[in-house]
Amino acid sequence: MHSGPTPAGSGRRWRTPALVDRDAWFPGRVIGGAALVLGPLVWWAGLFLRYLALHSGAFTAGQLAEFARQPFAAPSQLAAYLANPALVTAGYACFAAGALLLWPAFATLAHVVAARVPLLACWGGTLVVLSLFARLYFAGVDQTAFHLAASQGFDRASDFVQANYQGISYGPWRVAVTAHACQYLGTLLLAIGAFRSGTFGLGRCLLLLWAGTLWGGVLKAAHLADLFEYGALCLVLVPLGVRVLRDRVAELRAGPGPNGDIRSLRLLSW
Repeated sequence: MHSGPTPAGSGRRWRTPALVDRDAWFPGRVIGGAALVLGPLVWWAGLFLRYLALHSGAFTAGQLAEFARQPFAAPSQLAAYLANPALVTAGYACFAAGALLLWPAFATLAHVVAARVPLLACWGGTLVVLSLFARLYFAGVDQTAFHLAASQGFDRASDFVQANYQGISYGPWRVAVTAHACQYLGTLLLAIGAFRSGTFGLGRCLLLLWAGTLWGGVLKAAHLADLFEYGALCLVLVPLGVRVLRDRVAELRAGPGPNGDIRSLRLLSW
């Protein structure tokens, strides 16, 4: 039996999924909480390995003093790579991985803060995330310089990097260095927002500000003070990440908070 043409609109259509949750947020509790825990730890591990590459006995005190007299840290980093490429590669890889993990971590922190002070959270979080993306540009230049040292030798690679440091470090149109500079204002705004919202006390906000002063650029050396600086960031973000994973952060729960949910702020607070 011959059937006529199918009427327009009566066939099977593609449809959107049903509306599941109007209060869903990005990147979500599991990803955001895990990033808050892992991000600062992985970045600290990268800093520690980079510090260890120079101070694990591969160089004499005289060589370390000569590195310290150089205007840039590039010669020390290239020498460390040639002396122990596996350790240096691991340090720089963990540092880059830490930057990748920290952007959803700071996005989650900004989401928590935004529940009470949205303007500071949006600006601060956006600027901090932009600065983290600049770290990936620096990581690419670092890797290129290491391969140059391996193929062309220390002297040629060191001379080239130091002669062209500004051009390769700042990036085209200075996009990378400008994005990295967003770190300072972004961390300040986010720290103020974290205090105003009651997310962190003054102590943790000061530690967050301290961590926001970490250097950026190409072939930078890690120092002992940097380990304390980012160890402090672990104290700030990791406990928050655990609370997020356990769904203990009221600002991330769906629905309005209880009436009169206003917190008292104390200057002397953790």
